[in-house]
Amino acid sequence: MSGLLTCTRCVKTCYKLFAPTNRHRHLSKIRQPDEHVRVFISENTEVVGQQSLTPEIKLRLFTPDCRFWRDRPELWPFDDPYWAIYWPGGQALSRYVLDDPAVCRGKTVLDLGSGCGASAIAAKLCGAARVVANDIDPVAAIATHMNCELNGLEPLFCMTDNMIGSEVEGFDLILLGDMFYDEALASSLHSWLDRSVRVHGTKVLIGDPGRAQFEGHGIRRLLHRQARFELPESVREENYGLTCSSVWSYHPEL
Repeated sequence: MSGLLTCTRCVKTCYKLFAPTNRHRHLSKIRQPDEHVRVFISENTEVVGQQSLTPEIKLRLFTPDCRFWRDRPELWPFDDPYWAIYWPGGQALSRYVLDDPAVCRGKTVLDLGSGCGASAIAAKLCGAARVVANDIDPVAAIATHMNCELNGLEPLFCMTDNMIGSEVEGFDLILLGDMFYDEALASSLHSWLDRSVRVHGTKVLIGDPGRAQFEGHGIRRLLHRQARFELPESVREENYGLTCSSVWSYHPEL
């Protein structure tokens, strides 16, 4: 189970990867050949879907049968693999989008911190006009492309720039799953989302299972619950007994 503990460690340290940086990377600039990374992902993940809130979406993820579920964390050759876990906030967000396709239909959508790309894939399956998956880990971008192929979609446009704090125009909807687990990150997101909503009229949907850092943050009073989902038993076990996950819409104070 050390691999599962590795992913818990990933949550605690993820903010470091999302801190402001001068790196501006796109998928086309990955130095390691994409095919090498694709083969590595194929050999170290399994295609799953039935045990999640969105059984209609197939994803390449870690399972107990995968090497890095058990292996030592230091043997992983890339950045921490957040994309290899389908986090409960992302599951709720993807389920919500699939249940109400009008949320995304015809819209331009940004999936921030996209990880495995599930919410971006859900948006595209529901008829979004354009979807951008944003994750600063270039391996996550390759995994997202592979997951698109599993679901019969053309590869989505993936950006690996850090977009938090940048001027973001042209998006009708921003999706965020499992991003409010760290107070400092939550505060930077709050400021950035507030500006996006006020200046550009962007709509924001947030998926979160009710982590303490989310429930205790000031942004919580600006959120309206849109849906609540009971998590499958296997997801509860992987997330230390969390039983449900919710989707929230963001409404800044006037």
